[in-house]
Amino acid sequence: MPPPSSATEIAESSLGAKLAHSIARHDFAEVAELLHPAIEFRALTPRRAWAPATREDVLDLLRTWFGDCDIQHVLRVETDEIAGRLHVIYRYQGERPDGPFLIEQQAYYDETDGQISWIRLLCSGFQPR
Repeated sequence: MPPPSSATEIAESSLGAKLAHSIARHDFAEVAELLHPAIEFRALTPRRAWAPATREDVLDLLRTWFGDCDIQHVLRVETDEIAGRLHVIYRYQGERPDGPFLIEQQAYYDETDGQISWIRLLCSGFQPR
């Protein structure tokens, strides 16, 4: 079995890492390019389960989650794969109107035609710093 790629090599090339960095920059046009038009998206946050029906609904959801915050630092982005299923975990530090925060999300996803077509995301929620 060949040695695994370094986290940096994987992070620089994976859709999951690109997604994490695009969200951090509030670049929702780039996020849209990363998401397959027929994406199946499910997410779990501390207060709710989410199941947006369309790619535009996913983008609206991400804008709702991150639109009012200033992500100042991407503290962590790690990617991996398990038997063909891709994985990304990312942690941000930033500021919201109610104060400084840390947040971490991790997701398992599938890729189709160079885009994320299926994703299951788990969120820590915005934790006060």
